[in-house]
Amino acid sequence: MIEGKEVSSAGQLRYGMVGGGEGSFIGDVHRKAIAMDGLAKLVAGCFSIYYDDTVRTAKKLCVSDDRVYKDFKEMASKESAREDGIDFVSICTPNATHFPIAKEFLEADINVVCEKPLTVDESEAKELASLAKEKNLLFAVTYAYSGYAMVKHAREMVRRGDIGEVRVVMGEYAQDWLATRLEDTGNMQASWRTDPSQTGKSNCVGDIGSHIENTVSYITGLKLKSICASLDSFVPGRTLDDNAEILVRFDNGARGVFWASQVAVGHDNGLKIRIFGSKGSIEWEQENPNYLKVAYVGGPVQILSRGGGYMLPSAANVSRIPAGHPEGYYEAFANIYRNFATTLIKKKNGEDLSGADFPTVEDGLAGVRFIGKAVESSQKGSVWVDL
Repeated sequence: MIEGKEVSSAGQLRYGMVGGGEGSFIGDVHRKAIAMDGLAKLVAGCFSIYYDDTVRTAKKLCVSDDRVYKDFKEMASKESAREDGIDFVSICTPNATHFPIAKEFLEADINVVCEKPLTVDESEAKELASLAKEKNLLFAVTYAYSGYAMVKHAREMVRRGDIGEVRVVMGEYAQDWLATRLEDTGNMQASWRTDPSQTGKSNCVGDIGSHIENTVSYITGLKLKSICASLDSFVPGRTLDDNAEILVRFDNGARGVFWASQVAVGHDNGLKIRIFGSKGSIEWEQENPNYLKVAYVGGPVQILSRGGGYMLPSAANVSRIPAGHPEGYYEAFANIYRNFATTLIKKKNGEDLSGADFPTVEDGLAGVRFIGKAVESSQKGSVWVDL
């Protein structure tokens, strides 16, 4: 069992948000996650491309009138000029807008947290990574599943060598929400995610396939060497992929298969990662996130529970309530923001930043490269391509 935990604010940060206006699912998730630990307060925003929407959202969120902006350029410029300007911006907009917004805030010397995928083009992602480094700014990409306690436990197990050398990795993410043309019904999420002008060159791989790539990379520490992908659009009239099968090869010689689908009828949000090593295996499911299945050669299958006294340090540090009380999506997001915020506070205080644990701009770059190579492989007839 674990004891209840409180996080010292050590001086609350100020943040602003771009996107997350009326009808936004993910913007609300970000705000609630940030609020969970009280480390940062929302003080500024440009919540929509429609100013009336921004004003209404700002009033609901108690953002003062003088810090409500018509566009992100005005927001970056005016916030950077204020003595009490924002410490970071949270970007919760469609994929194609991430690059210009993030670049604007980096150039204004403001730290960034951005939704994934980082950009729709690898050259843009490289530019953001280079700019963040040049400006010495923190840049997080919210791959939410890295925030789960049992994912962190799995990561430590692999790094300690508990399951030996990783040989095979199986990752799947099965959804059914786009099994019909939902984009024709006025559903905002479906409309922009299936629109190439807003989501980029891939829908399914860009949206959920990239989560497989990042979660596997986070747990195993392995880098993809080459992939062979088949991206399909099964629903008539849909331009972008809604299903993908991807063979993968890792830098240590391990092999694997990633399957991502938004037409898998009967599945809600079925991210599952299975990692097989020379000594044992681990398995984690997002829809049952408080448990980790572990097996060793010649031994029985074990089910580890989040909050147990045997949890490894990185997992124990983010486990908020005792075992048996479920933690999930909001807490995972909150863990990313808590780690980002505490790192930023340390940076402001001139303290050591080693050991920071949140998805970085480099992780975002790796994700964009993966998406692009998957599309390239499929378009060339499902051939092997190097990353």
